[in-house]
Amino acid sequence: MSYDPSPQSNPYAAPQSDLVFDEMGSKSQFVGYAGFWRRFGALFIDNIVTTIVSMVLGFMVGIIIGIIGAATHNEQLVQSIGGIVGFVLGILVSVAYFAGMESSASQATLGKMAMGVKVTDLNGRRISFGKALGRLASKIVSALILYIGFIMVAFTEKKQGLHDMMAGTLVMKVR
Repeated sequence: MSYDPSPQSNPYAAPQSDLVFDEMGSKSQFVGYAGFWRRFGALFIDNIVTTIVSMVLGFMVGIIIGIIGAATHNEQLVQSIGGIVGFVLGILVSVAYFAGMESSASQATLGKMAMGVKVTDLNGRRISFGKALGRLASKIVSALILYIGFIMVAFTEKKQGLHDMMAGTLVMKVR
């Protein structure tokens, strides 16, 4: 029987927290998991940003569709096209903002940056656009079950919502 000096083999050692390492194998800038209220604040800021962007783009597209409507004299067709374009535009803004920014080098949306958090994979590394897109799509499930998927952040060990568990992501506080 050989002696193993690692803390994991010593039943009397102090409890160890999950260490997160960056791509170079050194300890990263993360200091813990982001809790419910910090994430709620980030989402609040993000919703303001996406609403403003959507309104500006919607206004510009509305002017273009209005000009087309005046030329065609078919008000019902123009309203239908406007509704479809608005819906698609809203989805594209959300995808570009959330999935694009969370998979970028910043690993965070503007709201997350303001609240000092980043989105990572389970090993603390940057997530791909595909994983960020999956995380965004998983938020639909978190919302459909009476927002319980979001509320789970307050009660899970790693402060993960259902969408984080489904996508294999963590939201970490940064130094």
